[in-house]
Amino acid sequence: MFFKNYKQHNQKKYPRESLFWEYDMKKFDWNDMKNIVIQRTIERGRIEDFYAILNLYGINSVKETIRQIPYLNSKDLSFVCTVFDLNKEELKCFIKKQSTNQHWNS
Repeated sequence: MFFKNYKQHNQKKYPRESLFWEYDMKKFDWNDMKNIVIQRTIERGRIEDFYAILNLYGINSVKETIRQIPYLNSKDLSFVCTVFDLNKEELKCFIKKQSTNQHWNS
């Protein structure tokens, strides 16, 4: 896994707040918003944001959340599969895309 040394990069506790521009950060609950935090980090995060989510949630929780994300574009889908050693067939966004493609091809 690309981020296997994430525990050595624990200076940053949270991803950049600018990733969540539409939320009131004074009321933001990092645990309740975990899915959004992880998806937004995948879509727009820098490497230090990835280290932050891995230290905040742990590798297993991040991987499980990635599996449940309903939509990722093709580039982000390929990225998470490569970086987190995931198979695209186990990702909800891939399964959803496949069923949509089958619907249109029927």
